Amino acid sequence: MSFELVYQYLVSQSFISGAWMTLSITVVSLFFGVIVGLIIALLQGLKFAPVNWLTLIYLWLFRGTPVLFQIIFIYNVLPTFGIRLSAFLSAVIALSLNEGAYMAEIIRSGLQAVRKGQRTAGLALGMTRGKVMRYIVLPQAARIVLPPMGNQTIGMLKTSALVSVIAVEELLLVANQTASADFRYFEALTAAGIYYLALTSVFMVGQYLMERSLEPKKRRGAAPRSLMSRLAGKANPKPVAEEGP
Repeated sequence: MSFELVYQYLVSQSFISGAWMTLSITVVSLFFGVIVGLIIALLQGLKFAPVNWLTLIYLWLFRGTPVLFQIIFIYNVLPTFGIRLSAFLSAVIALSLNEGAYMAEIIRSGLQAVRKGQRTAGLALGMTRGKVMRYIVLPQAARIVLPPMGNQTIGMLKTSALVSVIAVEELLLVANQTASADFRYFEALTAAGIYYLALTSVFMVGQYLMERSLEPKKRRGAAPRSLMSRLAGKANPKPVAEEGP
């Protein structure tokens, strides 16, 4: 193994561009996936049968078929209907729709975890349903859905490697093409792995800081879960019961 060659790959323009493409696909797909998931989660709360059936079919399709199938389908099948999309746009659409199906269930569970009595109290105070959702429900649901959403983000980063099948020059495709030129697969894939680990670590740190910022003030004085234990994948400690007034 040549560490010098690994370093050369790490600082090469092709690998930097591939890592940037991977990050771009992840962030853009996650952004639209969260929007789609929020819309689906809100639609699921409506008592209207046609809408409920449409959301059920959407979840069934995108959770029941592989992500790779969805990427290839959008890229290769849509042009037969006159819809021609670039490889990047096809990848983002496929990953966003797939991510939206999982985000919908995560957000729905968070919204349902907020007690109905708090919604009733907000309405009794003269707040509109929109304000109740914005100021009462969503802030509490955010603390619940943030950990699984963080896991989905890390999963999206790794799933983005699948878009290489439609020739999107993301990190894994760049590493494979580089290794194919000189058959130094170990060094090229090691460099790609370092980039993946670095990006994953950044997302983990961001998730940790966001969770800390959303914790209630009374619990911030308690011993926080260390960042190193999060990176090691240890379970959350049992919550300490808060003392009464």
